[in-house]
Amino acid sequence: MSQQPPSRLSAARRNAEMLLNKAQKREASFKQEQALEHEALAQKTARLRELRLAKEAEAAKLKAPAAPPAPRPLKPRRSKQT
Repeated sequence: MSQQPPSRLSAARRNAEMLLNKAQKREASFKQEQALEHEALAQKTARLRELRLAKEAEAAKLKAPAAPPAPRPLKPRRSKQT
């Protein structure tokens, strides 16, 4: 196994570490952006839920309780004619 001169090896290592650092920064940036989007979606969902519940409560409050229908007079039953 032949060894490369130390300068080439260290240059290759520097390049590899630089690429790794770039990839790690991109990944961290992506995860941070994803977390911010998730938080924004959670806030939007909570706000819409509050609005829906308020609308339903308002509708229930405005809806007057319906009076039960007046009972119909009972018709006398006829016996079966045979």
